Amino acid sequence: MKLMFHLLLLLLVPIGYAQNKEESKENQKVVLSKQVDSANSAVLTAYNQKLKVLEQQRVDDSIKQAKLQSQLEKLSTTDNIQKSKLLNQLNEISEKETQRFEAKKRAIDSLRKTAKSFPVKGFFSDTLFVIYSKLGSFSIQDRAVAISNRIEKLAENYQFKKESLQVVESESTVDLIFGESIIISISENDAIWNNTTKKALAQKYKGIIEDAVIKYQSETSFETLAKEIALALLVIVVVFGIIRFIRKGFDLLNAKISSQEGKLLKGITIKNYTLYDASKQVKVFVRLSNFVKWVLILLAIYLALPVLFGIFPWTKHFTYSLIEYIKSPAKKIVLGVWNYLPNLITIIVIVLFFKYVLRFIHFLKSEVENEKLQLSGFYPDWANPTYQIIRVILYAFMGIVIFPYLPGSDSPVFQGVSVFLGVLFTFGSSGSLSNVVAGLVLTYMRLFKIGDRVKIGEVFGDVIEKSMLVTRVRTTKNEIISIPNSTVMNSHTINYSSDAPTNGLILHTTVTIGYDVPWKKMHQTLIEAAERTEWIQKTPAPFVLQTSLEDFYVSYQINAYTKEVSKQALIYSLLHANIQDCCNENGIEILSPHYRAARDGSHTTIPEDYLDKNYQAPKFNVTVSKEE
Repeated sequence: MKLMFHLLLLLLVPIGYAQNKEESKENQKVVLSKQVDSANSAVLTAYNQKLKVLEQQRVDDSIKQAKLQSQLEKLSTTDNIQKSKLLNQLNEISEKETQRFEAKKRAIDSLRKTAKSFPVKGFFSDTLFVIYSKLGSFSIQDRAVAISNRIEKLAENYQFKKESLQVVESESTVDLIFGESIIISISENDAIWNNTTKKALAQKYKGIIEDAVIKYQSETSFETLAKEIALALLVIVVVFGIIRFIRKGFDLLNAKISSQEGKLLKGITIKNYTLYDASKQVKVFVRLSNFVKWVLILLAIYLALPVLFGIFPWTKHFTYSLIEYIKSPAKKIVLGVWNYLPNLITIIVIVLFFKYVLRFIHFLKSEVENEKLQLSGFYPDWANPTYQIIRVILYAFMGIVIFPYLPGSDSPVFQGVSVFLGVLFTFGSSGSLSNVVAGLVLTYMRLFKIGDRVKIGEVFGDVIEKSMLVTRVRTTKNEIISIPNSTVMNSHTINYSSDAPTNGLILHTTVTIGYDVPWKKMHQTLIEAAERTEWIQKTPAPFVLQTSLEDFYVSYQINAYTKEVSKQALIYSLLHANIQDCCNENGIEILSPHYRAARDGSHTTIPEDYLDKNYQAPKFNVTVSKEE
């Protein structure tokens, strides 16, 4: 019971808020109306001045007509000349009266679109009729309020019945009277505003007021109120029954869902990944069931409220508000969807067109990638990145084509958010975009492929991954190094594998040996060491280059071909071991000697023609002393 009370309270709060909102809107309308009245004040002032003149003219003409009529009655039957003059004057006054009436009607017709009217209210805040003109010292608003108050007092008289109101004609108005009280006086202006006569308008108002009073008395009688209360209690009982039925039905449904755990509900598995196991799936369905249950309960209460409010006359206006809260958004949604259907069909056609264009391009990509279709100057490994670029371009172009057909695309807010996201993406991804562009350039430069042994800057190893952002290299020490593509573009790259399968990779190492070892012997020794090394190619044969003649030794560089690029470290190790063995076997000591000689330099520094013929180089004396 408390739960239902809180639900009713939650639903009634928005109603009160909506009522306040409607009152606020009504106040805004009054303010706007005042502004309109202010804008038309000049016109209304001129109209009132003209109305005073016409009214004064009518009074003067009426007095003059009465005098002429009196004179006409006093004339003898034989005084035809005087009688004719009086009749002509009376006709002139009648003609003026007709012209005056037409002028007043034209003046009122010119004000119909801009004039402000005030409603005469009934007993349940309903409008019985509206007032357009003032009367005597009463303004239009004061007059409408006074008439509403008089009608409200009629309901206090329980002797009121049909034909209780009387229509009485006075000198300038037609009055609607109850007993000795005037309910409303209808002037000529009222009749003109309603395009009828004063008497006909009085009869119309008489019927409206009588029906309103009798209806109020009938609906507020004890018998009627008792029936309405009983009907309201019946509605509440029915609503409680519906809510109880909904709750029990969904409790049975939840029990049925729980019993299907491991049977119909076995979880959701995508390949080897379990997205939801059976228990989680049951919880999801139970929560969804509870959500639907509360939606139905709230909907039942919401639909019951207009029925309850419609029973009592004082709350009937709430009924229209509640129905409007559902009808208005639903109507807007249905009309919005219906009006959007042509654009939706256009978007579907555009999407289908681009979808089949991409399918055709994907087919060409697969043919080129599998080397079934060969294009001159286009490599198979270019097929996939080229396809990805074309796909992004086509999707972007499709978005541009579809954008004008999206709902709200012409809204400044929508456009502002689009610009903001574009700027945010541009500034936030500037570094990433440079890597993406570098990745595309590297793909088309074909510097390396997966599995190639490369050296990028100071990083040496095998390429294991190429993406749009980074290149990953596994070093000879089994280290994974990620290098941004922009860094790869800015570094020099050595590819050891690209030409090795056909021409082989030349491995080389340098040994320095003294001048005392004959160079031919050293060449033979190094070539023999290379030929002993595993994975060194016999053809082309290894060869030796003397790279430099230093002060004390010669640099010998052994060069050998191999196709096993990934085993460089092992081949070098074996080659170095074989060089040591071959040198030892041939009596060659691997070193870089430095010499210091003491001698007579005359033979080399002075030409022989300048020396004595019997000149002999002096001997060196070496004295050894033994210390005790």
